[in-house]
Amino acid sequence: MNDKRRNTWRPDTQLTHLGRDPASHQGTVNIPVYRASTFIWDSPEVLEDYRHHGQEPDYRGHLYGRNGNPTTAAFEDAVAELEGGFRGLVMPSGLAAIVGAVLAVARSGEHVLVTANCYWHARQVFDSLLPRYGIEVSYFEPMAGEAIAELIRPQTRALYLEAPGSNTFEVQDVPGLARLAHAHGLAVLLDNTWATPLFFKTFEHGVDISIHAATKYLVGHSDAMLGMLVTTRDWFVPVRNLVREMGYIASADDAYLGLRGLRTLGVRLRQHERSALAVAHWLQGRPEVERVLHPALPEHPGHAFWKRDFRGASGLFGVVLKARPQAAVDAFLARLTLFAQGASWGGYESLVRQQSPREPGPAERLLRLHVGLEAVEDLLADLAQAFEALTP
Repeated sequence: MNDKRRNTWRPDTQLTHLGRDPASHQGTVNIPVYRASTFIWDSPEVLEDYRHHGQEPDYRGHLYGRNGNPTTAAFEDAVAELEGGFRGLVMPSGLAAIVGAVLAVARSGEHVLVTANCYWHARQVFDSLLPRYGIEVSYFEPMAGEAIAELIRPQTRALYLEAPGSNTFEVQDVPGLARLAHAHGLAVLLDNTWATPLFFKTFEHGVDISIHAATKYLVGHSDAMLGMLVTTRDWFVPVRNLVREMGYIASADDAYLGLRGLRTLGVRLRQHERSALAVAHWLQGRPEVERVLHPALPEHPGHAFWKRDFRGASGLFGVVLKARPQAAVDAFLARLTLFAQGASWGGYESLVRQQSPREPGPAERLLRLHVGLEAVEDLLADLAQAFEALTP
């Protein structure tokens, strides 16, 4: 779609129309699923054109399915335009997007700075995978601010951020850290899965490569594994070449599910936000709760940055229970009906997962809640009856 007015479109209009071009696909409202490994070339010049222009960031063309197809390209373009980046690269999972982004910016003998509250599978990558390739990693406290300048070395190549971070949900000063990083010649990578391109515009705040577990809110229905990278113009070709040479690509079917999810992202996220805040405020008044970890709460670390830079909050946050034996926490979790125990989040359903170590004796317990699209009154009733199991 080439509409001159699209630069003035509001987010809900973008979500409805980006990645769609009925004129190019027999008038279909939704782009079809192109299950294609092989593309037929019109002439030998097609390959020559790719050899001459394939390294240019504006090059578009489908020569082989491992490099994409019209369905994956539509999803890539839609997410990139929504986020304000140059172009996107679809990936088979969020973890693949993390690995691909980091390996695209750092090589053997180089160094990456990483926020200490990153996603735990990302930390496995930083602790176990990168050292195999000679890449060193250092961690910094998420609210350290400009003090991280002391950790930058001559061989440091990238700054890896999450805002908010996993488990504890601190919100970092992304634009401030990006300015510091760029002053030292570092690339800025940020996992934007929590806020999505709807609630945080990474490229307006100095990010070079935005990472998404599209499995979560972008797909939104807990039925597809999908990742996404969105980059600036300068970083697109290096990142694209690395991830495609590694064989990273997602299927057209999963990209189609990502496009489907985008259409309702706005209405879903606004409902997630309202319900999650209602649950968070309710939990603050419960005697069993030590503290609630939600970026939109005024007392939360980094709340001022969230209020300044973000356009909303999603449905994922943390709650710390007062010291209880593990058996009592297990009984609480077992009594929950609407909050199912599961590893993921971002779908329409509510989930809960214990994030703190399982220990038999009394200890504070960190839980992660994803508040879904159920009626909030029913969710509160579910939590209330389950809390009865925590009574000493």
